[in-house]
Amino acid sequence: MTGPEVLDVSREAIYTLIIVSAPVMLVGLAVGVAISLVQALTQIQEMTLAFVPKILAIFVSLLIALPFMADKLHAEMLRIAARIISG
Repeated sequence: MTGPEVLDVSREAIYTLIIVSAPVMLVGLAVGVAISLVQALTQIQEMTLAFVPKILAIFVSLLIALPFMADKLHAEMLRIAARIISG
């Protein structure tokens, strides 16, 4: 495998990583901002108030986005396998 091919595989892998992790990260970000806003408005500074809803939202988003994530990872693996087979 030459240098440019390694860079292509690495670039595709990083792009796939960003696409696969984006739904969960965006849900975590949105829930975190919403909880922080509620905490700032009500002046409640309880740490568990921030963690429990965020964990639940991330878990639900994982359940919803799992088919999409698996499809993207499967496509990336097929692409890498085709490169290995072709030499």
